[in-house]
Amino acid sequence: MASKTDTEVIIGGKVFTLSGYESEEYLQKVASYINNKVNEYNKIDSFRRQPMDTQGVLLQLNIADDYFKAKKQITTLEEELQAKDKELYDLKHELISAQIKLESSQEQVKALQKEQNESAKELVRLETELKKK
Repeated sequence: MASKTDTEVIIGGKVFTLSGYESEEYLQKVASYINNKVNEYNKIDSFRRQPMDTQGVLLQLNIADDYFKAKKQITTLEEELQAKDKELYDLKHELISAQIKLESSQEQVKALQKEQNESAKELVRLETELKKK
């Protein structure tokens, strides 16, 4: 089991101690994401005019929206990956079938060539017999 990490981060100009089983770098990345969202929204006049509790809810809604969009994108990519995997499986199966048919055809060609050679030998033998008579 991983050890618990405590790290100090700055969010919105305030120092917080975050604890978790993730790395310090990850916890700093999370704090950075929150700071970027806060900075992004603080640039909007209508957001800054809202009461602090409303600002907090709006930020939470925006972060939840990012989360659900990312989750949907992951689902879409997983579905695309499954479709590609199935297509690849089907193509491999088709390739194997084609290789089996090719090998079978090659064997038939060899058998027919052998038969043709035998027939040619028989023809020469028969022609020779005819000439002798």
